[in-house]
Amino acid sequence: MFDKAKAVTDAAKEKMQSAVTYLDEDLKTYRAGKANPSVFNSVMVNYYGTMTPIPQVASISTPDAKTMLIQPWDRNLIHPVEKAIMDANLGFTPQNNGEVIRINIPALTEERRKELVKKARTAGENAKVGVRNARRDAIEALKKLQKEGLPEDAEKDFEDEIQKLTDIFIKKIEEILSAKEKEVMTV
Repeated sequence: MFDKAKAVTDAAKEKMQSAVTYLDEDLKTYRAGKANPSVFNSVMVNYYGTMTPIPQVASISTPDAKTMLIQPWDRNLIHPVEKAIMDANLGFTPQNNGEVIRINIPALTEERRKELVKKARTAGENAKVGVRNARRDAIEALKKLQKEGLPEDAEKDFEDEIQKLTDIFIKKIEEILSAKEKEVMTV
């Protein structure tokens, strides 16, 4: 019985960790006024009939804090990549010279910064919901185990452990959001 309860706790911790990891990866795609190649991770380009993320069809480099260079491995992709960037509405205007696509990073407006913070908070709230859902599922599983013979005091101990994990992961989410907010609002 204790093994099953421990497995429930471990599964809850894993789900909570994946919610935090997903949030962290998602926030990396937010443009914060300096060149960051991961903003293109979710931009898809039509690559011979298959929608593919730009980083899988081109190399992206940042020669300085305000410039990014995208060099598609296939020259025929220059115009589709440019179109995908424009369609993604990231606030960039790509320019190409026939070999590479140059993107100058414009400074973010105050309005755009506030929009990004609001979007980040929404993503953070979704991550918190994921953590709370993992807690709820784990507690329900523990209650079932109690009906199957897990002692009540042991069930309460595992429940307390799950609550502690929840608090830890919610705090991590708050820290990640706070750092991202600071990064976005810094001019």
